[in-house]
Amino acid sequence: MKDLSQNRIRRDFGASLVLLGLLALVPAVMANPYWLGVLIVSMYFALLAAGWNLLAGYAGQFSMAPATFGMIGAYVTGLLSYHWHAPPWIGIPAAIVVAAAVGMALGRIVMRLRGPYLALTTLSFAEIMRLVIGYSYDFTRGDLGLNVPGLFDSRIGWYYLFLAVVAVVQLALYALLKSRAGLYLQAIRDDEVAASSRGVDVVFWKTAAFTISTAISGLAGALYGHFSQLVSPELGLVLQTGLVICMVFIGGIGSLIGPIAGAFIVYVSSEALREVGGIQLIVFAVLVILIARFFREGLWGLARRLLERNSA
Repeated sequence: MKDLSQNRIRRDFGASLVLLGLLALVPAVMANPYWLGVLIVSMYFALLAAGWNLLAGYAGQFSMAPATFGMIGAYVTGLLSYHWHAPPWIGIPAAIVVAAAVGMALGRIVMRLRGPYLALTTLSFAEIMRLVIGYSYDFTRGDLGLNVPGLFDSRIGWYYLFLAVVAVVQLALYALLKSRAGLYLQAIRDDEVAASSRGVDVVFWKTAAFTISTAISGLAGALYGHFSQLVSPELGLVLQTGLVICMVFIGGIGSLIGPIAGAFIVYVSSEALREVGGIQLIVFAVLVILIARFFREGLWGLARRLLERNSA
């Protein structure tokens, strides 16, 4: 069973590298600034989805705050630049550290909870953080938004920076899941009581997963803040978290490639359907219901099943 799991992780990682390799070729055939921007934002969501998937897909913990930690990361680098003129090479690492520190502190509290209690607690935290930032006009400028300096004038520069960061995060997650820590997380996901009886420190490893997940979200938010050059409390809306969760479930929860593929499928489709109105929200909601009912492993799981059947 262990070998089967490790082989699946290896195949998923290989497939994600193929996908990233294909994405690296996109600017050579499509130079439209608008659609390059759409793909860049898709990679922002891919980072949020990959972090949330580590927590939910591999550790079995359902948080409702991935977008909130992206917002925290964006505001950390934004506030450092706005108030103290800190350069991005200080602001971005600081965003990762602060998001991880807040995640660790929150994780020590919420990771002792399970199921709906965990989801409701993280949802409450998310709304509190959004309201605090939204009403702190003197410090954060609230709903007026906070100006953040950019890094590149070229969309292509941003495109390859985000692509490189996604690739590095994928490599780090692959190394983590191939290690003993990854086995502990999957054991906790499958049966917390059995894992604890075998000597696994359940609270410690769940908190570690939560911390790593929030650090990835903080990195994503910091990069997005410098890309958009404006951050606001809207980054932490529950709707944003719902979008991240849809991406993971549609792409394939509990796989390395699923969140990335799901992020591109959902966000690019959302932009393509924007002129139709709010129909994209209905389409994604129906798709999530169908996948949850018939294809628990998402579109990647369905594709993997078909490939295995053909090879057999």
